[in-house]
Amino acid sequence: MNRFSSHLLAEWKLIVLPTLMKWGILGVGAIAMLDSSSIPVPMDAILALYVWNDKRHFWLYCLVAAAGSAVGGLLPYALGRAGGELFLLKRVDPAKFEKMRHRFERQEFLAVMIPSMMPPPAPWKMFIFASGVFKMRVPDFLLAVFAGRVVRWIVLSLLVIKLGPGAVELVARHALLVVLVVAVMAFAGFSWWWLGKKHAGKLLED
Repeated sequence: MNRFSSHLLAEWKLIVLPTLMKWGILGVGAIAMLDSSSIPVPMDAILALYVWNDKRHFWLYCLVAAAGSAVGGLLPYALGRAGGELFLLKRVDPAKFEKMRHRFERQEFLAVMIPSMMPPPAPWKMFIFASGVFKMRVPDFLLAVFAGRVVRWIVLSLLVIKLGPGAVELVARHALLVVLVVAVMAFAGFSWWWLGKKHAGKLLED
């Protein structure tokens, strides 16, 4: 089984990945979808290469990659929804599980969006799996992943345009700082959304 898995991974790296990369903008979406669903790849480095070679359309690569990542994330989400509760209950005590459920249900959008903004080695798939376990609505899930990925890759792209492809290594080396900046951006975005929602509610009441 291990030999078979290794063979598939080698085929992916030598044949499938280079083929997808030739597809341009569609290729980056397909690679992001596979990265999120099953086969991990250095997505930041791949996106940086696209952006460096076509700086003018960096925003389009970010949008398509984010969309591919959101769609690909439906696989671990579905696995969590199908039987993830039993999986988690075998690994955490019921009290901790209920605490996790309460936190997730109270702030589920941020619980998915913020990890989606984080660079590796953030345990992104764990949060995606949990979103399925706690039955987050699919449209909200897709929007949260998409929004988080767009923020992450727009920031990365701007750094690549400014500093070159080496920005990927810079982000990885200073992951803690990146996490802090992203968290501040997420908080600001959530505050703006919440205030807008509150203001809209007041207008409806009037």
